[in-house]
Amino acid sequence: MSMKPLEFDRRYGELDQVISAFLGQVADDEPDKPSDALQAYLRHTWHTRPWALGTAEQQLRAYAENPPGRLRQRLGEFYPVPDVGLPDSEIQDWLRQLADHIKASIEEGHVPPPSVPETHWEWRTRFPELAQFLGGWFSQDMPDEFADHDAAIDDYANSTDRQLVARLIGELQELLALGVEESDYALALAELGMEVDVPTPYSPSAWLGLVAERLSAPTQPDSDKG
Repeated sequence: MSMKPLEFDRRYGELDQVISAFLGQVADDEPDKPSDALQAYLRHTWHTRPWALGTAEQQLRAYAENPPGRLRQRLGEFYPVPDVGLPDSEIQDWLRQLADHIKASIEEGHVPPPSVPETHWEWRTRFPELAQFLGGWFSQDMPDEFADHDAAIDDYANSTDRQLVARLIGELQELLALGVEESDYALALAELGMEVDVPTPYSPSAWLGLVAERLSAPTQPDSDKG
């Protein structure tokens, strides 16, 4: 019988956040240098949920010191560490090293400055509603579902709670505020799930600005339509 969600969160919830940051990345942490994946986790968490860092350090260390025995494995009451490219014999030491890096970051008050996301996890964790929008409305099936890009935007606007639309507008503005090259905006769109090209003649950043503008336009009350 697998662990109930509340108990899972209490034991492994933040550990899972740390490990998720490593999916698709190299677990090449060293005693004096955290990996790109861990730096991405630290950067995002410091600026959004700094109180979670202590929980992460505690859960990582507890799991490393008390790995699940056969009974817990048979019952499914444990956190299965996904494949991060390390042999099983090195996982415990690696988890301790992650805990040490997080502890040092907390004790030294080392807050990474805001920057452009550097991993797939960081892109999607920083811009969750934008990932939902691009992956859900601009997948490779978009040309079969909508007449054009504008129709897809209108469908999102008309079928999504206005609070989520407002959140998306904020994420679009935050993304545009990065002020990166157009090639980086194209990369951001791909990382966030867009599988079709932006419409001509727009550049990636210009189209993102257009989306924000369209979604920011006042909606017409149903009683005034028609």
